[in-house]
Amino acid sequence: MTTQPPAPPFGRTLCAMVTPLTPSGTLDLDGAQHLARHLVANGCDGLVLSGTTGESPTTTDAEKSALVTAVREAVGDRAKVVTGIGTPDTRHTTELAREAEKAGADGLLVVSPYYSRPPQDAVEAHFREIADASGIPLMLYDIPARTGTRIEPETLLRLAEHPRIVAVKDCSHDFLGAQKVLARTALAYYAGCDEHNLALYAVGGAGYVSTVANVIPAHLRAVLDAFDAGDTTRAARLQQQATPLIEAIMSAGLPGTVTAKALLNELALPAGPVRAPLRAAGPATTDTLLSLHADLAET
Repeated sequence: MTTQPPAPPFGRTLCAMVTPLTPSGTLDLDGAQHLARHLVANGCDGLVLSGTTGESPTTTDAEKSALVTAVREAVGDRAKVVTGIGTPDTRHTTELAREAEKAGADGLLVVSPYYSRPPQDAVEAHFREIADASGIPLMLYDIPARTGTRIEPETLLRLAEHPRIVAVKDCSHDFLGAQKVLARTALAYYAGCDEHNLALYAVGGAGYVSTVANVIPAHLRAVLDAFDAGDTTRAARLQQQATPLIEAIMSAGLPGTVTAKALLNELALPAGPVRAPLRAAGPATTDTLLSLHADLAET
């Protein structure tokens, strides 16, 4: 008799939600609640706040906590709420972990310490100290292109022994390394690059943490739903249909935050401006995004 794998700790169709801002650049909590409800109603069973897409480098600690409280209130228990707390300072990150727990987060997204480029034993100690600082579980965020520091597979194998380190958001572009960790641990692996959503899921991943889900949440969920139903041909077709928009949002020379917000604004959903040093997408980019979104809606 076969047994079902355990349910992913934070859901399987997670959106890396933008942080809505008012036209003057202040935090738009009403807009965040509106967007959170929209995303959950359209297929997201988890929301990741204050990640890369959520402009975490330019939001304050107080704004991060307020965002968790507002989104928790908006979605209740209909979705998991994970919040980014990663900083290059271990002490500061542990403080944010405790504040996120108080604010009502279900989990913590923790990036490897950036800029200082610590060796792997220091990376491991950093994550263990943060995991010990609160009572809620961690999703480790492996994105060396931004941090300059990889969480090596051997480090993940050791960290998987900690009871509150339960998941990985994988932006390593190391598919073999991901499979190695999947095969030897119970860590829930989430695709952090939208082009890998189906591929990682097919080899045992837990789902995705998606920037593109801000604008096509139902379509991306349909990819995994088709795979779960055994219709792998349909799953592949749906993933392929989304590829032009995924490329335009994530690989067009602008950060995904900028492109996702540009398209959300055109779709009359809460987003607002980006904070400096980011700058808004130009008209040509915005027109392309809107056209690709319309094309996908017609398929």
